[in-house]
Amino acid sequence: MIEAVISDFGGVITLPLHQAFARAHEEMGVPLTALGDAMKLAASRADEPPLFKLERGQLTDPEFMAIMQAAISEVVGREVQLDNYGERLMRELRANEPLLEYYGALKARGVRLAILTNNVREWQPRWMPLLPDGLFELIVDSGFEGVRKPEPEIYERTLSRLGLAAHQCAFVDDLEVNVVAARELGLHGVWFRSTEQTIADLDSVFRT
Repeated sequence: MIEAVISDFGGVITLPLHQAFARAHEEMGVPLTALGDAMKLAASRADEPPLFKLERGQLTDPEFMAIMQAAISEVVGREVQLDNYGERLMRELRANEPLLEYYGALKARGVRLAILTNNVREWQPRWMPLLPDGLFELIVDSGFEGVRKPEPEIYERTLSRLGLAAHQCAFVDDLEVNVVAARELGLHGVWFRSTEQTIADLDSVFRT
């Protein structure tokens, strides 16, 4: 029996992240494609992508932004300022209201709800207001944990804090690699591709 749903935040509880990134980059006057190219450039010069270290809290937001500012400037061939980038991005996030309504209905039926997110420590105060008060009993944010999805330990910590076994939980994420890792640990993984599909898949999990 499924007793809890563990949900990703960005791209699941929010509308697709690329929409927020696109709006933020339009405001900055920097092509969104430059971000992806800069990420690849920065990753090629390090032992692992700097984003991973940011999401584990091993890099601060200012340290990461300095790396990305240099990389994006190199990609576009001009100096680019990334001042307040996180604030811009968080301001552009939009809540996925239909999914939140569905989660609310699950909670009313007694299903427990948690969030497991790869995120940035310094950004938490900016995105938390998107969550309805009292809907989620637990938030596990990689920026405070030192581990990130799809590393097994962060799923295990979430299960431990809920006091539940993997088979008692459904896990929802918009990145397939994170869902695969969850399934390998025994969770009922749902790969988010649209709100309607995800609700249907979760309903199916609850019927099994």
